[in-house]
Amino acid sequence: MNKLQTFDKTIFEHVKNTNDQFTKHFHDTYTIGITHDGKFKSLHGKKTFYLYKNSTKVINPGEVHGGDSNSWKYTNFYPSIELISQIYEQIFYEKKSPIFTKHTIDDVVLCNLLRHFFINTYSNSNKMETETSLITALSYLIKNYTHKTKVYEPVFNKKPIIKNSVEFIQDSLESNITLDDLAQISNLSKYHFLRTFKNTIGLTPHQYILIKRVEKAKELISKGINLNEIAYHTGFSDQSHFNRSFKRVYGYSPSTLNKNIFKTKQ
Repeated sequence: MNKLQTFDKTIFEHVKNTNDQFTKHFHDTYTIGITHDGKFKSLHGKKTFYLYKNSTKVINPGEVHGGDSNSWKYTNFYPSIELISQIYEQIFYEKKSPIFTKHTIDDVVLCNLLRHFFINTYSNSNKMETETSLITALSYLIKNYTHKTKVYEPVFNKKPIIKNSVEFIQDSLESNITLDDLAQISNLSKYHFLRTFKNTIGLTPHQYILIKRVEKAKELISKGINLNEIAYHTGFSDQSHFNRSFKRVYGYSPSTLNKNIFKTKQ
């Protein structure tokens, strides 16, 4: 089986206890995690789900979600579309992105497979052993819980209007992005751009930009960038605004993440 190059630099997070709220947000990657203790009320689309001890959470790329935690202890990781599609291809011999319709999964076998993988990762086990536990866990998830698939491609890549605007946002996070800029790029009036963007992504452009800035901040934290510098690099007006925005999205402060984040090494 080919080496999973796309596993390198995958971000993990382990949070021992949180009672915070998570505002609506999304990720360009999959989100896969297990609950060790406590409870999480997850708002996913227009539905509400509950995560309890030994349950697994799975969120597809681009899906808007949020929620409330209650003494929640969990471990998450964020595998890329490329990584999941690569494992899917090794199982079914065609490169597609699986879509999981079960947002919360009560499956003790799956939970234990993921727990074993997390233990190997955090204990810096042998690379082969860690990749074996990763493939075993994700293969089980894909085989048992893939509802449908789509052609492998980045999030929002099919809609040119949205593709152009999200690419501009991604390239301009440090600057002051205006609605006039986005509407002009999309060749739409501001009214029609706002409606198209919200209907496609499920968030307003302002909410989307905020989430992308926080997402970039999370990436910079994983690279060891000083927290005091990150607000400047991500377009926030000041450190206080950065801290508040980060906590609204992830439910914990940037300093908490700095202590609990783990990133695989090449």
